[in-house]
Order: sequence, then structure tokens, then C-alpha cells
Amino acid sequence: MAVGAVIGVALPLLMSLWLVKRHHVSPATIIVGALVFIVFALGLEPVVHQIVLKGPKGPEILDNIWLYALYGGSMAALFEETGRFAAMKWVLGKAPSKVKTGVAYGFGHGGIEMLLLFGIGLISNIVMSLMINAGKSDLLLATAQPDALAEAQAQLDALKDITASSIGFGLLERLSAFLLQVSMSVMMWIGIRRGGKWLWLVPAMYLLHFLVDACCVVLVKNASIAATELIVLALSLAAGAAALQLCRNSEKNA
Repeated sequence: MAVGAVIGVALPLLMSLWLVKRHHVSPATIIVGALVFIVFALGLEPVVHQIVLKGPKGPEILDNIWLYALYGGSMAALFEETGRFAAMKWVLGKAPSKVKTGVAYGFGHGGIEMLLLFGIGLISNIVMSLMINAGKSDLLLATAQPDALAEAQAQLDALKDITASSIGFGLLERLSAFLLQVSMSVMMWIGIRRGGKWLWLVPAMYLLHFLVDACCVVLVKNASIAATELIVLALSLAAGAAALQLCRNSEKNA
């Protein structure tokens, strides 16, 4: 967990620093990408989840894998891609039109996702694991609300089953997600900045995000973790290859 935490925190920070120093992009563009993920994916989207999944239709959605995949994929695409579009269209409206601006935004969006959901998450797990090993798990449970006690106990029990391979697969998942976020950012940037015949890339990113997230929901329930992560990696590599080709084509026809 310590090794994974170091990688999860250091990797996005070092990659962003490399992009700023080596390719002279504005740090502000990376920060905008990070803020959009925090506001739209971690701030606004969970509010809708609370309303929908805790509402009368919630159990029906959660109990049906296809409904849950449809719902989860739609919400992820709606919030993240809308945030991405709004930031690129209006916040970064005066930024340089070069593709590296889209890359920088993607580094922020995908980098903060890796840092918060993987790196910082592992640090939290390390703290709880040390307390468990010291025989102080009761202190962790004492801080939980009564209605969340069972969930807190399940979280502590899950820590005992963590293995090096599960952390490795988690890192692979975050790397795949990072590549996907950068690729979608580049393609969205091309669609917004080039316009015209490239405008189709904007709705295409909504569709791509939906398909990947919906696919992940179904895979998690029906396939092994290894198969799931390899399929997601393949999808991310395909998106990366498509983004690279579109970059070349858009620059050629600019």
C-alpha cells in the first residue's frame, strides 16, 4: 500500500511538472482540469446519486445490473464531459489552440483523479491498517455514525483481504483511466477548437465516456478483476491511438 500510495501521489505530480517544464504549458490549464473533476465528478455528481439512488427508484436501479450500468454511465458522461466542455469552451477560451493545451487539461483531470482516488485513498488505508495492527480498530468504529457502523466494519474487514496484486490492479485501473481522460480531453479540445467537420467529437466524447463506464459496471459484476482491467486497458489504448491519429489529422488540415 505504501508503494502504491507513493506512485499514486508522485506520478501525476511529476508528469504534470514534466509537461510544464518540457512543453511549456500553463500550469493554470492543468489546475482547471483538476478543479473540473473535483467540482463535477466529486461535488455535483454525488448529489444526484444521493437523490436518485436513495429515492423510490434506487433499489430497482441497484438490483438490475443493466439499469445500473445505464444510469452510472450516463451520469459519469453527463457531469464529466459537460464540465470538460464548459471549461474548454469558456474558461480556456483564450488559451493557445495547440493540442498540448488539451493534453495539459487532461493531465489535470486525470491526474487529480489518480491522486485522490488512488494515492490519497491508499494513504487512508495505511493509517487504518496501522491502527488495526495496533489493536485500535475499536477507535475507528467509535467515530462512525450508528447508521454507518456496518459499512465501517465492512471497510475494516476488506482491508485484511488486500493483496499486492489487488493494489497492482488498482494502479493499472488508474493508469488506464488517466490515459482515457487525456485522450478524451484531446479529442474534445480538437472538436471545440477546430469546429466545423471536427465538431462531431464533442458528442462522441459523451458517448465514449458512457460506453466505457457502463462497460466497467457490467464487467465488475461478470468478469474477474484481471479480465476487467485488461479490457479497460485495451479500451484506453484504443482511445489513445484514436486521439493521436486525430491530432495528426487536425494539425495537417489546420
